[in-house]
Amino acid sequence: MKRDLGQLCDVMQSVEFKTAVADEMILEKIESGIQERNVDRTYANNLLVSIAQALGISTERSSLKKEFEDFKSEIENAQLRKDQAEAIQMDQIIALLERADATCSPEEKERKYLNKRTSLGSQPLEPLQSFYCPITREVMVDPVETASGHTFERAAIEKWLADGSNFCPLTMIPLDKSSLRPNKTLKQSIEEWKDRNTMITIASMKPKLSKPENEEDVVFCLDELQKLCEERGVHREWIVLENYIPTLVELLGGKSREIRTRTLVLLCILAKDSDDAKDRIAKVNGVIESIVRSLGRRISEGKLAVELLLELSQNDTLKNHIGMVQGCILLLVTMSNSDDTQAATRAHELLAQLSFSDQNIIQMAKANYFTHLLHRLSSGSEEVKMCMVTTLAEMELTDHNKSSLFENGALDSLLHLVSQGTSRMKETAAKALRNLSSLPKNSIQIIRNGSVNSLVNLLYNHTSSHCLQDELAAIIMHLAMSTMSQNYNGPPVSLFESDGDIDSLFSFIVCTRPLVQECLLRSFYAMCHSPLAVTVKTKLRQNPGNIKSLVQLCENENQKVRANAVKLFCCLTEDGDDKEIIDRMGLQSIETLIKIIKSPLDEEEISSAMGVLSNLTQSSQLTESLLKAEGLPVISSCLRDGMKNRPHKKQLIENTVGSLCHFTIPTNQSSQKKVAETGVIPLLVQLLELGTSLTKRKASISLGQLSKNSFELTHPIPRSLGGIFKCFSSQSESACPVHQGICTVETSFCLVEADAVSPLVRLLGDSDLNVCEASLDALLTLIEAERLQYGSKVLAEANAMHPIIKLLNCPSSSLQEKVLNALERIFHVLDLKQKYGNLAQMPLVDLTQRGNNRTKSLAAQILGQLNVLHDQSSYF
Repeated sequence: MKRDLGQLCDVMQSVEFKTAVADEMILEKIESGIQERNVDRTYANNLLVSIAQALGISTERSSLKKEFEDFKSEIENAQLRKDQAEAIQMDQIIALLERADATCSPEEKERKYLNKRTSLGSQPLEPLQSFYCPITREVMVDPVETASGHTFERAAIEKWLADGSNFCPLTMIPLDKSSLRPNKTLKQSIEEWKDRNTMITIASMKPKLSKPENEEDVVFCLDELQKLCEERGVHREWIVLENYIPTLVELLGGKSREIRTRTLVLLCILAKDSDDAKDRIAKVNGVIESIVRSLGRRISEGKLAVELLLELSQNDTLKNHIGMVQGCILLLVTMSNSDDTQAATRAHELLAQLSFSDQNIIQMAKANYFTHLLHRLSSGSEEVKMCMVTTLAEMELTDHNKSSLFENGALDSLLHLVSQGTSRMKETAAKALRNLSSLPKNSIQIIRNGSVNSLVNLLYNHTSSHCLQDELAAIIMHLAMSTMSQNYNGPPVSLFESDGDIDSLFSFIVCTRPLVQECLLRSFYAMCHSPLAVTVKTKLRQNPGNIKSLVQLCENENQKVRANAVKLFCCLTEDGDDKEIIDRMGLQSIETLIKIIKSPLDEEEISSAMGVLSNLTQSSQLTESLLKAEGLPVISSCLRDGMKNRPHKKQLIENTVGSLCHFTIPTNQSSQKKVAETGVIPLLVQLLELGTSLTKRKASISLGQLSKNSFELTHPIPRSLGGIFKCFSSQSESACPVHQGICTVETSFCLVEADAVSPLVRLLGDSDLNVCEASLDALLTLIEAERLQYGSKVLAEANAMHPIIKLLNCPSSSLQEKVLNALERIFHVLDLKQKYGNLAQMPLVDLTQRGNNRTKSLAAQILGQLNVLHDQSSYF
């Protein structure tokens, strides 16, 4: 510094040297300070710092102090004084810089200030008469001396002269504007007087804030202090040195919003660009807590609080403390979403300041602010990345959070860590990805991103830990589930790029662990309910190994694996395309399903196993297998138990009634008799009224199949004995109105005896056409062959004719055809033809015009029966 400052002195005297812009500014400030006799400490502080920066010297207090002391000692060395003019100039520079206190410690500053303030007394002094301008009669700010020797306020005398007065207002001596000279001595005296009174004023207001008597006094003092702060920088320093800060912090805890807001403004002014003020604030207990409380109040107060916290965050001690205050980060995040742009901007800035700490970033994430977490996740050190990814893995995230994280780039970072990180990093990143992929929208993004294969390959990799495999399987399950939803834009997405991928993943299920098996089975179940379900189901059925593996999994000891395997098995049999499955199902498979149904452990598993049986296509071979596996008593018992808790077991009852259909096929009377012996026929009749649509349809099918053999199983009525034995014979039994013999539910499965006719008739008006068709099929068994006359009469008495004829208007052509065939037979009964022919005429005419070829022909044939058309007409 000695050599450099010596060169700087030479430069000041050299007209040939062209200085840098920064040096020129410093020289101008030195000259101005000397000429204007500037006594402002802030001016001197700034000048000293500027010189240090220009010379590359540290602006830290101890360094400045040492360099300045060295400079002064060298100046005192006479050898450096080339001439008297230079010596004077150096003395002036030193005098100017000595006004700076940047080299003083806070304790030295406070001691100097208190000594000076104490020496001034406690009462303000009135201004001297010489301080007043003769023209304005007010204390001068910029005094200038005229040629007459009198001093005036510059603005006042310049206006005097500008108005045409060329004489001194006091002596009338001629004047001109060019003769005005600054009265620096007087200006300095006025400023010293003002400083003295300001010090006294500042000291005098402190007791009014420490022990306020009323709100008005406090507000007045705060306003006055703010005005003083805005006048000069040194006033802010005096307020700090007067130890106002603890008093102001205490005011933040008051009830008055007006006092709190003014206090926040004042504290922010004091703290701005003042390390000393920040250090003093840091020493006040509970200061940050008091400011944070204001964050949660009205936005006007919250804005001031965040401005103050932003300023205080430049102090390391305070910055460390801000993030630790309970609720602070949450309030800042809330403010960052405010409609007030300025408040939101400041909150974002403060959150950025607080992002130096990993714990703060975690707190931000827990408050739904992920900006800095995502930045660290992508660009932090391995340790930091682990910290961030652990946070994502363990957090309970809302759907909004999950969506926001993906929108802001979390996917790429997590996929990179899952594939490239250490073993522990992979596991944690996979757990985080599983957490985020539970939102279908995010899973769809993963699929469209082309990341499925890398995840599946990592699952297959023998080096992947069990923990990693578990997480990957759960992710794949989420991806599969997302394909079930249609609530996303764009074409349907598929988890697989080729059919071979389906077989590969399914074959992996058998050779892995239970948790992975469960997730993958659930994945396939979800895909079987996606828009691409047909492709997935077809591929699974076509591969013999898949069905074999699935049957094996249905026997798995792990209940969750077994339940999900049975559930998938049920799904594969739902649409009737089960030839490949039936071909590969042996007696052992049937026994396995019956064993599951007998188990009391899991109702959903039982329902799924029953669903498999219900969905399988009826055949004599399947019925025999079910009988050998003793399935009938198990299924019948399940139906009785289900009926006891019917509202809670709708699915189970549906599947159970469907399974019973296998035992009621008309080709196996032995099986039908066993069904009747279990006593389930009355239950089936009850379900015609109480079941779901599917249950009603299945019950109708079973009852219809049983009814097909009723005529054959009906016993003839024995002849009554004549002669002397007549009086000893029992009362003759009444004949069945349809079968004209002795019928019972148990022996002939008669619909009339089972009281099933009326419920079946009511089902003809059901909104589900499948139910209508099944009930019609059951009722039509009453008019087959020689039973036409009797059965038709029973149908008419049960009021079946109206709903049957009404079905001619239904949209199903197959159902219309069945009705037409039935009517063609029924109208052979003359009484019914005469009674119901007119009712059927209009629907029949309509069908001749709008039906298909088959229904047109049948309708025309019946109209011929009714004598509406010539019975030989070939038009249709």
